[in-house]
Formats: sequence, structure tokens, C-alpha cells
Amino acid sequence: MSFTQPIDFREESDALYALLKDVDEDRFDQTTQFKDWTINDVLGHLHFWNYMADLSMQDEDKFVSVLGEVMADTKVSGTLRSFEVKWRDGLSGKALLDTWHEFYQGMAERFAAADPKLRLKWAGPDMSARSSITARLMETWAHGQEVYDALGVVRADADRIKNIAVLGVNTFKFNHMINKIDVPETAPYVRLTAPSGAVWEFGEPSDDERIEGSATEFCQTVTQTRNIADTSLQVTGPVATRWMAMAQCFAGAATPPPPPGSRKTQ
Repeated sequence: MSFTQPIDFREESDALYALLKDVDEDRFDQTTQFKDWTINDVLGHLHFWNYMADLSMQDEDKFVSVLGEVMADTKVSGTLRSFEVKWRDGLSGKALLDTWHEFYQGMAERFAAADPKLRLKWAGPDMSARSSITARLMETWAHGQEVYDALGVVRADADRIKNIAVLGVNTFKFNHMINKIDVPETAPYVRLTAPSGAVWEFGEPSDDERIEGSATEFCQTVTQTRNIADTSLQVTGPVATRWMAMAQCFAGAATPPPPPGSRKTQ
């Protein structure tokens, strides 16, 4: 039983690798616009959670054990980055880039060979193998954004970001719940133009509640790599407006989007 998300994950990771493989070593210590993380921090974060997603499929008991270490460390330090830095044990720069690159390639192959419906443990609720690798694709794309921004490069997206757009649409109810807001009976109509020029539509067409525009900008909004005010998305209706102001397609507590103008290509 095959599914496309492992290929999409590998290709998105390959795009980020291509951006970084010829970058000077000292650029990996450059600070990004995301919580003052360096590019090394971004790669270390992606590599660790790729490792954890793979471990959840390969060795559930070890995954639970390592996750316990993460949670214990986070209670003391107050940040996941503390554990991630210790875990990579000084690995940085091109060596970290190459280690991440080699690991995600094998990981993509292992997920591609798995049953997409296989249930896997995670930090939150269990999820399917399809959902797990889709989450890794989303994280790679989202955290990749601060790297592209820091290096002054405008990313040329591919239609594989539809996975992220679907996540964004599917978390409409979740966004309201974590913000303790009653969930509207009907989600806004979403009409997006893909990087290829194709049109993606979600929900029933509506002139009163709708979001229309670039699929890239919609994905940037729901991953909180851009404030909605810094996009050209056309948002109509109070439900759609409120949703886009708080949208997040990643798990966890409600997180405010970045302030307008704070995330942009350098």
C-alpha cells in the first residue's frame, strides 16, 4: 500500500539541503527570525524530531524512553532546544547538514515501505504513519522558511505543499478549541492557487466566508511563518478573519502568530 507523503517529505528536505550544501560554514551560526534560533538550531531540531518519528515506527519502547528524557529536561530548562543541543553533542555546520541529509533519506524509504495506516506513538495523541510523515514535511517546510529568509532567498515552492494546505484546512476546529472559542458550524470556503497554477478548493463555495489567494501564503499563515497582514490573501467574513488571525496547523497550545513585518526575506 503506497502513499506519496514520504516522497514529498524527501523532496522538501532535498530542496532545503540544496539551499545549504554550498553555504559557507560560518553561516550556520547565523541567527534567524524565529526565536533567535541559528541555522544550526533549525537543522538540529529537524534532525532530532525526524529521528524520533523514525524511532516511533522502529522501536516504540525506545521512543517512549527518549521522549521521557525530553520531557524531564524540558521541565528543568523550559525549552526543547536545550535537549536538542545536548543530543546533537556538538554536531554543527556541514557535518550536521550531512548527518541530517543522510538520515532523512533512509527515513523516507522506511516510511514509504510502511502501511500508511500504521498507528504510531507521539508526544501527543497516536497518529498514522501517513500523518507522522506529513507532520515532518510540514515542519521541514515551516522551519525551512526561516533559513530561506535568513539567506535572503525567496523559495520556489512545488505542489507538494498541498499536504500543508490540507493540514491547515483540517485544523479549523482544532484552532477554535485550543483558543477556547465555539467552533462555527461551517468552515469558510478556501480557494488557493497552487505553485503550478492549479486551483485547490476546500469546502462549499461562499461569497460571505472565504479565503482566496496564493497557496504558499496560506501555508505560511497556518504554519505561522508569516502574519496574515504580510500576505495578499483575500479574507472575507468574520469567521474567516478570526480563523486566519489565530491559525496554526501544528500541535500544542494556542500560539500567537509573529507580529506583522517580523518575518520576511532578509
